[in-house]
Amino acid sequence: MIKKQICANGARIIHEHMPYVQSVALGVWIEAGSANEKEAESGIAHFIEHMLFKGTSTRSARMIAEEFDRMGGDINAFTSKESTCFFATVLNNHSGKALSILADMFFNSTFLNEEIEKEKSVIFDEIAAVEDTPDDDVHEILWENMYRNHSIGRPVLGKEKTIETFNKETILNFMERMYRPERIVISVAGNYDEELIQQIEKEFGSFQSNEEHVEMDLEIPEFFEGVWVKEKDIEQAQLCMGFPGISLGDPNMYDLAILDSIIGGAMSSRLFQEVREERGLAYSVYSYYSSYINSGAFVIYAGTSPEKLSELYSTINVVIDSILEKGVTDNEILNAKEQLKGGFILGLESSESRMNRNGNNELLLNRHLTIDEVISRIDGVNIEGILRMAKKIFVNKRSNSIIGPKEIVHRIKF
Repeated sequence: MIKKQICANGARIIHEHMPYVQSVALGVWIEAGSANEKEAESGIAHFIEHMLFKGTSTRSARMIAEEFDRMGGDINAFTSKESTCFFATVLNNHSGKALSILADMFFNSTFLNEEIEKEKSVIFDEIAAVEDTPDDDVHEILWENMYRNHSIGRPVLGKEKTIETFNKETILNFMERMYRPERIVISVAGNYDEELIQQIEKEFGSFQSNEEHVEMDLEIPEFFEGVWVKEKDIEQAQLCMGFPGISLGDPNMYDLAILDSIIGGAMSSRLFQEVREERGLAYSVYSYYSSYINSGAFVIYAGTSPEKLSELYSTINVVIDSILEKGVTDNEILNAKEQLKGGFILGLESSESRMNRNGNNELLLNRHLTIDEVISRIDGVNIEGILRMAKKIFVNKRSNSIIGPKEIVHRIKF
């Protein structure tokens, strides 16, 4: 059973007891990601995530690492377009200690100038690694152009020109604005006791932000059509096709999930079978959907040898058209439902996965469905809902991004 309590300052604690495990996963979730950044701050949310590990007034970065090693636990973090989370998974007898360290990182990080400058170099290397990996870079190009006038399209890592300007003042200004108690969720899952929940309330239940609360701009971003090409002398051409998606909380989300599975989300999907198994056009081909508070996108990706790029693009379009014109089969729907249910339930086997699910749902949706409710909604998807979703996604607009040799990438007819 998932339990929730709200602290006096508005911070939320969400916890799920799992008496059959010996671990506890703790996550501090902040509703602050790249979509919440001003243009001049691009990359600051991710930069802060890194800096929280660089030492506090009582612990050096090395001490933080050594303390978790001594507990036999893990500590990590991630930043997305709409959230930041830093979290730890430990044996349950170390949960109080782990929480103390997370709280120390949250409230007492020093953000020393020398550490800030060193971390800039680390993140510049991280950005370069993406640019050197075409099958990652092609997605970044797509998102930057699909939503070019909105922060949701900007890369989570940011840009070198903005990161170069970051200093302690920049960091603290963003944290004052975004790291507010009402934007914080502490998620716990595992074999904990009530004493840990009381400790969380003591650590996180009274802090306040010095800035006044400001409502976030929830303007729906404009989706831009077009073709964006990056010329690069590589052995494999990269292709992404993007379509307007749906936002978090949309009641038709499970229709989209089933559609995704049928198109390119599984080994039995149409794209995998037609593109890879039947025609041998690509080793990697798949689809995915990303949904955010007020926007979303459906994306198809494939990588192929440059001379097969035109055939690959045409084949993907044939698969899309076949669904729009002929629909999907009962067997495809059944397989997709079982695949989705299996992935969902198997993904909840660990305390860390439960902590992640609960934290994300509380932070961005402010609601929690039981496992039975999720299964019921998956089972409730029908062919009519899938076809409505296919027409909503594929009929109106699309964007394309391509990376490949100059003599090839300009030959495709869109």
